[in-house]
Amino acid sequence: MLDEEEGVLLKASWERLAGGSPEARAVGRELLLRWSEPHRRYHTLTHLWATLRAVDVLADEAISPDLVRYAVWFHDAVYETEPGLDEDRSAALARELLPMLGMAPERIGEVARLVLMTKEHAPGPDDSDGQVLSDADLSVLAGAPDEYLAYTAAVRAEYRRVPDEAFRAGRSRVLRGMLDAPQIFHTEFGRLHWEARARSNMLAELDRLAAEAAF
Repeated sequence: MLDEEEGVLLKASWERLAGGSPEARAVGRELLLRWSEPHRRYHTLTHLWATLRAVDVLADEAISPDLVRYAVWFHDAVYETEPGLDEDRSAALARELLPMLGMAPERIGEVARLVLMTKEHAPGPDDSDGQVLSDADLSVLAGAPDEYLAYTAAVRAEYRRVPDEAFRAGRSRVLRGMLDAPQIFHTEFGRLHWEARARSNMLAELDRLAAEAAF
C-alpha cells in the first residue's frame, strides 16, 4: 500500500498532467478509486506510482511523454484478472473519460492504442511511446531480488482462485515466452540497465516454480 505521502504525490502527479479543473479532479478521483479496489494485490496504487516514476526515467525516449503518462493511469484501471478483456475495458474507459478533459479525439485514440499495446508488450520498432510504456510497466522485473519476490507473491495473490498447478503452468509459459524473445525491454535505457537483471530474476522464478511442482 502507498503511504500517505505517496498518495499525495500521486494526486499531485495527476493534477500536473490533467490540470485542476472540476472535470479533471473528478476523473482523477475515479481512477484512484479503481486502482484502490480491495481485490488488487499487485495492480495497485503502488504499481501505478512505480510505473509513472519509470516513465519519468524514460521520458527522453518518448515522443509524447504526457500521452504515455495518461496511458499509465488507464492501463490497468479496469482489472479483473481477465487478460485481454481488462485491457479492452481499460481502453474503453479512457475513451469514455478523457473527453471530459477536453482532449482532442486523436490524442484520446493514441492513449487507447497505448493501453491496448500492454496486452502483449510488443511495441513496433518505430513506436517510441509504446516502447516507453511497455518498459515502464515491466520495470518491476528488474527489481532487487527481495522486491521481485514481493512482486511474484502479489501476482499469485491476485490469482488466488487459480489452483497451484494451473498457476505454475500458466506463469511458467508466460515467463518462457518473454525469455525466448530477443529482448524484454525496448528502450535504450531499459536494455542497458534492466534487461540482464530482469532475465536473472525470471530464470530464478522459473527454477522456484519447477521446484514447487516437484513436491
